[in-house]
Amino acid sequence: MNKKKNILIVALILLAIVLSFIGGRTFSKYVSEVNGSGTADIANWVFKVNGQEDSVQSINLLSTYNNETLINNKVAPGTSGSFNIVVDATGSEVGVDYNITFLNESEKPQNLVFMYNDNTYTTIQDLEEDLSGTINANEENKTRTITIDWEWQYETGNNENEIAQNDLIDTENAKQLENYSFDIRVTGTQVTPQ
Repeated sequence: MNKKKNILIVALILLAIVLSFIGGRTFSKYVSEVNGSGTADIANWVFKVNGQEDSVQSINLLSTYNNETLINNKVAPGTSGSFNIVVDATGSEVGVDYNITFLNESEKPQNLVFMYNDNTYTTIQDLEEDLSGTINANEENKTRTITIDWEWQYETGNNENEIAQNDLIDTENAKQLENYSFDIRVTGTQVTPQ
């Protein structure tokens, strides 16, 4: 009888094992995976100023003068000239907002003025407020040439008294100032998509 009991116990254990495999399969689920990938072409970004990709450059007014007004290769009352800032987004596939600022200005003659778009500016900081714009992505011509004129008038003022006072200022500037200089920074930012 012990033998029968042992055979019965072994048979029950085997039956339990077989049932656990069969029962496990009853509760299985189907799983499938479908794989794909995401892709997008990235728009080109091209932004140059005066043919360079650098963001800061110096302007020497001596290199921008009107030959007829230069005095001994120096800027003085009666001299004038102009310089260009060329903003170029050719090749960029997105729109560009550009902004021009001036840095590190030193030793500006008080009566030297700048002109842009028929406006006259006594300070370079006032000028930079009007030197921003947008080049849209779909524009055919993606270049902007910004021409800035400068002038140090021979006589400044509306009457004899003002002219005399400004002559004194010009004379003091000539004694104290040696080298007027400033840096230009042009920043290009992608136009926010709408």
